[in-house]
Amino acid sequence: MRGAGESIETKSNPIRFHAITLATFFGASAAPTPLYRIYQENFAVSPVLITVIFAVYAFALLLALLIAGSISDHLGRKPVIFSALLLEIVAMTLFVVASGPGWLIAARIVQGLATGIAGASIGAALVDVDRPKGQLVNSIAPLSGMAIGAFGTSALIQYGPFPLHLVYAILLAAFVVQAIAIWATGETGGQRPGVWGSLKPRIAIPPQVKRSLALVTPINIANWTLGGFYLSLVPSLVVNTTGNHAPLTGGSVVTALMVSGAAAVYLRRGKSADSNLGFGTLATIFGILTVVAGVHLANVPLLLAGTVLTGMGFGTNFLGAIGTIMPLAKPDERAELLSAFYIQSYLAFSLPAILAGFLAKSLGYRLTTDIYATAIVLVTGAGLLGLRAERSRAARAAA
Repeated sequence: MRGAGESIETKSNPIRFHAITLATFFGASAAPTPLYRIYQENFAVSPVLITVIFAVYAFALLLALLIAGSISDHLGRKPVIFSALLLEIVAMTLFVVASGPGWLIAARIVQGLATGIAGASIGAALVDVDRPKGQLVNSIAPLSGMAIGAFGTSALIQYGPFPLHLVYAILLAAFVVQAIAIWATGETGGQRPGVWGSLKPRIAIPPQVKRSLALVTPINIANWTLGGFYLSLVPSLVVNTTGNHAPLTGGSVVTALMVSGAAAVYLRRGKSADSNLGFGTLATIFGILTVVAGVHLANVPLLLAGTVLTGMGFGTNFLGAIGTIMPLAKPDERAELLSAFYIQSYLAFSLPAILAGFLAKSLGYRLTTDIYATAIVLVTGAGLLGLRAERSRAARAAA
């Protein structure tokens, strides 16, 4: 049993290791983003197939969350995290040897399964160690890891050798080290029977949450659609609309979204859900409009400025959506509600990205951006108006 004053950084309390491992998983998930344009050139891959390669990752991750999301409650955190690391090592190996789109799809599927299992089990381990700090790390580490992954990959493409392989070789080595190091950490969970029953997905929306979920749904869908667009097509968009072929330029635009999103989550974590949604929707709308201006003016600094605003909206809207629905659920209802929220979010993350691939192929990147931006602004604005109408209705009812 831990003493009240025991430091969080002990061998039996491995929060730092889990935070780094979680960030590495999500960093690896963003590593292909700067490479998509190079895959298009080297493997003769269309924008449609690029978005399919992106989307299968999201489908696999969602499947892993729904089926294996609570398996570490029964088998223990360490064995499940180790299994996720082994899967990720397989994924990195597939990327290293990839010679065509089929290899990339296989790698992304395995990577999605690994990241879903890791996200759930490492997230639970962090909360086991220290609930407040664990929840904060769970919010910030994925976005921070994706920022480092996108930027680091872009730098390796621009300045390093073997652009299609080097980043995956480095990540492969990192995951091998982590797979060994996990056994030097303490077990934060435990074991209990019922592992087979835990594999059955449980999805439900409690009656008292349905109205609030319906109100935040437009904002949440627009938010994740935005994220999917950035991670699948933005590096190619930057090249095609600005003429700037430097990998670091496109990678920096994607990184700006993740960094500003993580900063917003950290800075606004103590604000109310209503306040976060109000701030987030306005930041998203103004940010998207600035991005569109940057695309049409072929102005990279304007693209970056718009992306920073958009990223602030991205992170804050996520906080606001979670903060709106989760407190309304009873403790034994939260896991099932979170599953429903994951389904909505990851479908919005992946399916519109495939549509964007079709549009980019037939209409070009600039017009695709216009269509996407219009849809996101309209849906986000409708969500904001719906929230304000609901607040007005609640105020009249209370009067």
